[in-house]
Amino acid sequence: MQKTKSTLKRALSFFFLLAFGTICSAAEGNPPEQMSIIQMILHGGPLIIMIWLCIVGTSMVLVTFCIQLFMTLRAENLAPKALMESLTSTITAGNYQETWETCKANKSYSAKVLQGALERLGRGQDAVQSALIEHGLRLAQPIKTKISYISVIGVIAPMIGLLGTVIGMMGAFAVLGSSGVADPRGLALRIGEVLMATASGLFIAIPAFIFYYYFRNLSTIVVGFSDDKLQHLVADIPYEEMSGVVIGEGSDGSQVQHFARQGASASSAPEAAANCPVCNGGISIGETPCPHCASPIDWGT
Repeated sequence: MQKTKSTLKRALSFFFLLAFGTICSAAEGNPPEQMSIIQMILHGGPLIIMIWLCIVGTSMVLVTFCIQLFMTLRAENLAPKALMESLTSTITAGNYQETWETCKANKSYSAKVLQGALERLGRGQDAVQSALIEHGLRLAQPIKTKISYISVIGVIAPMIGLLGTVIGMMGAFAVLGSSGVADPRGLALRIGEVLMATASGLFIAIPAFIFYYYFRNLSTIVVGFSDDKLQHLVADIPYEEMSGVVIGEGSDGSQVQHFARQGASASSAPEAAANCPVCNGGISIGETPCPHCASPIDWGT
């Protein structure tokens, strides 16, 4: 705790020393006849330089996020056409385990959402629909987080510019206090720094908010399009015949599906596996009650 307080005191002391140095530099010396933007920033002192570095860094972060979102928020990335055709053919053929393995091998948004939904196939249509919504929200969250960062940049950028404005006004009053109206060029230079700081903040904030609303609406459209494709994929699955089917890592979906459809008892298929409809624990076909949650299970025998 003491180290934290000591560090905070040093940081505040450094900040005030920078501010003091900036104000003092405003009252000393005469500016050259003509100054470029870089010279004007350097003439503002260390604190103005730090503010401009923050502005440049913020603009670079904004450009990075925009490029990433432009590359990510495309229907071809979230739901590739070739992948959707492959998934449609395997689901139509009833090869659900193969569909799951295809989804596992693919890193796209639609593949990961469908993979989680297929793992609940044996629990019925409601469980599959809930899994689509649940996994869709979870996998879309990183995209929405990047979009929210753009909004944060749009809020912070004018505040950074406002800080530069305040520092510039302090320097302008320092010049006015030291030389009065006898040095209008020095006063005008300080006012120019004020306007540059304000304009730079707005220069970042305005496109940041434009891109924020653009990407927010685009994400809704693209993610909605992908979710609609997945809803159509699972709409025609015969859920009544798939009760008890296990899809996922280390399972044999076709074998379990066969026993469930024939209604075989534990004696005819003792090694067949299924999931408990209550706790989703692994059990054998025909076993009751569940060894995990002790719930009685009706196998229809």
